[in-house]
Amino acid sequence: MTVTPLSPSTSPILQEIVRQLRAADPYGTYRAWSDELLLKPFVVTKAQKRQISLEGEVDPGVRSRILIYYRAIAALIEKETGLLAQVVLDLNSEGFGWVLVFSGRLLLVVNTLRDAHRFGFESLEQLTEKATALIDKGIQLARTYPEVGRL
Repeated sequence: MTVTPLSPSTSPILQEIVRQLRAADPYGTYRAWSDELLLKPFVVTKAQKRQISLEGEVDPGVRSRILIYYRAIAALIEKETGLLAQVVLDLNSEGFGWVLVFSGRLLLVVNTLRDAHRFGFESLEQLTEKATALIDKGIQLARTYPEVGRL
């Protein structure tokens, strides 16, 4: 049995992240980049994380990746439930903070962020697994309390 490697063409969350990245590129900088190249910064090994300093402000590129990751999650929840989902990201200068994905007055995803300087996943499979868990939980909440999501 052969195992098909995970790629943007086979994973809805990876497709959505690529779509979010391309949508946030008004000057077309990423136009010629492959989907795999766009997703590469989301994969940060433990060894790479150890080399990233926690001093100073969180890099704007990392902050952008965090926001795009959660916007992709919000978009997939929105597609599945029909409820408009938004993202709020609050990070302090030390890389601590939280992210909320909400619809109306309903919190669909609440995550605390630590060491945001080192945001990333061991692999695209891990990214997909964690995002899928958040999406499933958000969809479950949206379906349980749809009236709160419409407020």
